[in-house]
Amino acid sequence: MTSAPHLLHISMSGAEWFDLWLHYLMLSLLSVGGAISAMPDMHRYLVDHQHWLTDAQFNASVAIAQAAPGPNVLFIALMGWNVGINTGSMWMGLFGVLVTMTGILLPSTTLTYTAARWGHKNRELRAVRSFKLGMAPIVIGLLLATGWIMTSAQQIAQRDWPLWLLSALCALVVWRTRLHLLWLLALGAVLGWFGLV
Repeated sequence: MTSAPHLLHISMSGAEWFDLWLHYLMLSLLSVGGAISAMPDMHRYLVDHQHWLTDAQFNASVAIAQAAPGPNVLFIALMGWNVGINTGSMWMGLFGVLVTMTGILLPSTTLTYTAARWGHKNRELRAVRSFKLGMAPIVIGLLLATGWIMTSAQQIAQRDWPLWLLSALCALVVWRTRLHLLWLLALGAVLGWFGLV
């Protein structure tokens, strides 16, 4: 049985697995904007420095995860899988997934959980209230900018005024009522299915 040309044959000690885990712990705290923002350093570390992955494996990990449904952090699981598989064992592939995913998720989830608990416990503090009040317009502005960019990319013409009207109506309903957003999404899916929008 011959191996595929894109696979590497590596051996990793326990210390190297620990180094991989520590590297992903560090990247977790640096990946503001999501794990994809730390991808260049992952390439530097896994491909250029350690030689645990080939360029083809690295690129395939990112491409497959981005094409698959679900969170985009899946590319990290695929990188861990490929590192483990390169050691020659499917079980080490699963171990690689465990190492990389706990490394990338543990610090950020712990920090988020701790900050959310602290913020909720101290919600009456002036600084916490000021922070929340100051962040609200920023979040709304970013959402509006994202929506504007997405609609501009689709080049929605003036003839599509019913879509604009429906969007404004949905925004008004969400703002002024307690109707859950999922009901509006379901209604939009039904209207789209029948070709009404």
